[in-house]
Amino acid sequence: MLLGSPLTTPAAMVLGRIGGTALLTLGVANWLAQFDSQSRAARGLATAMAVYNLGATVILAVAGCQLSVGFALWPVVILHAGMFAWCVVSLVFKPSAKSE
Repeated sequence: MLLGSPLTTPAAMVLGRIGGTALLTLGVANWLAQFDSQSRAARGLATAMAVYNLGATVILAVAGCQLSVGFALWPVVILHAGMFAWCVVSLVFKPSAKSE
């Protein structure tokens, strides 16, 4: 449904790249969260999710422009772009600490 072809085509490479981006995301999350306090770890995870969603957006959009795709691709591209924007906004506008 997503790429409109079986996994034995160039679409399989796109799905493999998405999987690779997910693995990169896990590595970035673990790297940024290593030996940090809770708030730094949460920031690292948000950064990793931003990296993943940006990667997924770019890879899927390029695939959509180069391949004949299934009907579900462009909504997924929009979803990943929206999730990337949400992660960036969460990182830029972090909540302030309560003052008592």
